[in-house]
Amino acid sequence: MQFNHYMPSRIFFGAGALDQLGNVPLPGKKALIVISAGKSMRQNGYLDRLIALLKKNGAESVVFDKIQPNPIKSHVMEAAELARQSGCDFVIGLGGGSSIDSAKSIAMMAKNPGDYWDYIGGGSGQGKPVLNGALPIIAITTTAGTGTEADPWTVITKEETNEKIGYGNDHTFPLVSIVDPELMLSVPPHLTAYQGMDAFFHAAEGVIATCASPMSDLYALKSIETIARWLPVAVKDGSNKEARAQMAFANMLSGFVESTSSCTSEHSLEHALSAYHPDLPHGAGLTILSVAYFGFFLDKIPGHLFESMARAMGENVDALPANERPAAFITALKKLIAGSGLEGLKMSDYGIRREEIPTLAQNARDTMGGLFELDRHKLSLEETKQILENAYR
Repeated sequence: MQFNHYMPSRIFFGAGALDQLGNVPLPGKKALIVISAGKSMRQNGYLDRLIALLKKNGAESVVFDKIQPNPIKSHVMEAAELARQSGCDFVIGLGGGSSIDSAKSIAMMAKNPGDYWDYIGGGSGQGKPVLNGALPIIAITTTAGTGTEADPWTVITKEETNEKIGYGNDHTFPLVSIVDPELMLSVPPHLTAYQGMDAFFHAAEGVIATCASPMSDLYALKSIETIARWLPVAVKDGSNKEARAQMAFANMLSGFVESTSSCTSEHSLEHALSAYHPDLPHGAGLTILSVAYFGFFLDKIPGHLFESMARAMGENVDALPANERPAAFITALKKLIAGSGLEGLKMSDYGIRREEIPTLAQNARDTMGGLFELDRHKLSLEETKQILENAYR
């Protein structure tokens, strides 16, 4: 019954919430708007709406539009320089997790010297303290996936060394977050599924992490329950506004989990996969790993953790013999994967070869070893390789 709770972001949630930016006090007079290199923010009119709302509220803006699905360090540095040269005094991430994560890192580097990797605490990072804080951050999420609008974390890849590492501090919490489910109606089914599974695993890993608490479990189990019910609906019918709102709510809850508990080594493993194979969507990679990963821990950590998640997902756990109850979570997980149209995913679809497994296992431990320390069973290198072998198809 010991935990810390710090979640300072002001969140506007609900249909039409984007319009709040035309009225709320802004943290500056000129924004750097960070979006992906794709077309959706412009084609769907979201960027133009945002620029108009800022103008109505007395703020100018500059756009940086190069962010990749797995964002890279060189873009963080380029955008931070643009923010400085343009006199931007706050940063807005508009889009999915990659854009908002990038906005957090850019906001930090706009106020601090040197290279972004100077401040990273894993791999080849130098772990230097952030002395100058960060520009204020506004997060506007158009996906239900990472929960980054409700946590301080950002994941960036150092492309030269294939290091994909999470980072965050008190300065990288968004000041304001907009969660408007109407902005998510245009997300196609396969991306809806990947993003929803990412939110699911943020919650599920948060339950089994050593730093879980009654507070984080409140968020996590409600997120798991909501995703199990509504993700298949949102995948099947993206225009279902209730399903989109429920998934947006679950995603936000998973962000709260990341602010009160943590991911575990499943995320380290996936970061290694997508660091070497950046075309692999993060949620797809987590899904590919998940049955093997959670199955490995079934008999190694307290079974009630899996039972609580299985109950939240609608499994009749109490009707099973006591020794079979933890495995009900794997049953429920397989149902969710199938119901979301992701049953056939495999590593080989993304060019990952079995011979890479030793390199990927070592990379996961070298770059994001901190998450391995939050596992209730401490994985050896051989066990890490075994999970990847078990997941490989």
